[in-house]
Amino acid sequence: MRTATVTRTTKETDVEVSVDLDGTGTSSIDTGVGFLDHMLDLLSRHSRIDLAVRAKGDLHIDQHHTVEDVGITLGQAIRRALGDMKGITRYADVHMPMDEALTRVAIDISGRPFLVFRTGFHHSKIGTFDTELVREWFQAFAMNAGVTLHVETLYGDNDHHISESCFKGLARVLRTAVAIDPRAKGEVPSTKGTLGG
Repeated sequence: MRTATVTRTTKETDVEVSVDLDGTGTSSIDTGVGFLDHMLDLLSRHSRIDLAVRAKGDLHIDQHHTVEDVGITLGQAIRRALGDMKGITRYADVHMPMDEALTRVAIDISGRPFLVFRTGFHHSKIGTFDTELVREWFQAFAMNAGVTLHVETLYGDNDHHISESCFKGLARVLRTAVAIDPRAKGEVPSTKGTLGG
């Protein structure tokens, strides 16, 4: 079973994340940050990764620590669930439309964490959610999942739609990249013979 549970406890947050890479896209999300809950539900649904997230953070200060630490913990859980990465497809890319917004997302489950994030927002907030935290979440996720991740919004007017296209795009590339390639089952998809080390 390609599953993992990771907990992260600091003076700022207490986070627990469980994933099943071969799930059906069911989720149970409670971070205390409504917009993040919505984005993670989308991520689970469209990646077909079962996802349970529980987070308690210092929201009396702001949402930054909670959002970042959920990204860290989810990234760690995905990386742990991938195990030795034998048979995975590894690469994927997608153009994700969300109404007027279009975002291109590409991933390499390489073991070499890197983020290129070329997405801008028109306003500082979506409701009570700071739009700058979208990039913070993606940075935390990519670094801790050990993936090379490129996210570029080509155009869009509505900040909610832009964010949603980023998360849905990540969902779809994860769905493809973590899938087992039946032609390469048991093989690590690397000329080095190893990923993540």
